[in-house]
Amino acid sequence: MDIVRTGQAEKRRRRNVLIAIGAVLAIGLITLGLSRLKPAAPTVERQTVWIDTVHRGEMLRQVRGSGTLVPIDSAVRFISAQVEGRIEGIPNLPGVTVTPDSMLIEMSNPEVQQNAAEAFAQLKAAQADADNLRAQLATQLLNQQSTVTSALSASAQADLQAEANKKLSTDGLIPEITLKLSLLKADELHKTVAIEQDKYKKAEASVDAQNAAQRSRVENLAAVYDLRKHQVDSLTVRAGLAGVLQEVPVNVGQRVTAGTTLARVARPDQLKAQLRIPETQAKDVRVGQKAAVDTRNGIANGSVSRVAPSVQDGTVLVDVALQAPLPQGARTDLSVDGTIEIEHLDNVLYVGRPAYGQAQSKVEMFKLSPDGKEATRVPVMLGRSSVNTIEIVSGLKPGDQVILSDTSAQDGFQVIALK
Repeated sequence: MDIVRTGQAEKRRRRNVLIAIGAVLAIGLITLGLSRLKPAAPTVERQTVWIDTVHRGEMLRQVRGSGTLVPIDSAVRFISAQVEGRIEGIPNLPGVTVTPDSMLIEMSNPEVQQNAAEAFAQLKAAQADADNLRAQLATQLLNQQSTVTSALSASAQADLQAEANKKLSTDGLIPEITLKLSLLKADELHKTVAIEQDKYKKAEASVDAQNAAQRSRVENLAAVYDLRKHQVDSLTVRAGLAGVLQEVPVNVGQRVTAGTTLARVARPDQLKAQLRIPETQAKDVRVGQKAAVDTRNGIANGSVSRVAPSVQDGTVLVDVALQAPLPQGARTDLSVDGTIEIEHLDNVLYVGRPAYGQAQSKVEMFKLSPDGKEATRVPVMLGRSSVNTIEIVSGLKPGDQVILSDTSAQDGFQVIALK
């Protein structure tokens, strides 16, 4: 006979509920525990990062920029066309050594040559007119001088006659009327002499004035002819400077206008470096600071001679006067790199310049553990910067090793492992 068992279903339901509640609690606890676990530190190959040690001591501040070698102002000559013309010949090509009289370009312009010929003819005609005028005026002056001489002679004769008539009249040998007539004639001739002498002086002044006017005309025409002749001479373009022909930007058969650049000549031994310094670093550059320019074939030492007052394309143009002799191979438009010494800092904390972070800014850097197996992110305040080093204001101490290479791939991690 079977015995009926009661309450078993209720017990099973309770057990299932308790099991479910326990499972839920277990899952929640596991999830909470996992959420509190720190992520595993990423591993970085030691050979792939740049590690440097923090030092204390003297730090040389420098700025660097690229640029080119250019002639100094007195050692370069840009040659421009002085008149319009057609290029007929280019006997010398860029790269040759030239003297001041070396012919660089032959040009032609028939109108310029015709103008010079006309100016020469006008000058010769004016010179002939001047010679003719001088001869005519000299003749007129001689005639006037002859008239004065005749008047003086007649006046002197009249005076003698009057003096003789006085004695004769005193002796009663001639009538008184004869004496009066002789005296009247002598006085009249005196006045004539004065008039003729005055006319001579005025004629002399007139001669000087006319000759001066004619000379002025001749001088003006001579100046015009010199200008025209100079224009003709300028059709033969010469170097005007001993050096190397750098550039001839025109071709045979080309027609050029006045002012067109025809050539450039420079002294190869008188060069300066023009460096482009980033505007963020140029604020400390001053005239007179020492500089070193790398020509890829040697280092040329010099000093800053000029700092441009304006910024162009994010850079400031800095001129560096170079000391002779220049390295072999130095030439115009050669690409160079220059380093300028800003200042010497004594007893400062510094490290190699990191791939991130600017001067006077706060960054986070990975500092290596004493055993070098891990690196922990620490805040660092940076100070003044140089080309390869940067000042540490706070956050590190001498002997600390830090990673300077880009660690953006490890953003979000406080610790990284090195192997």
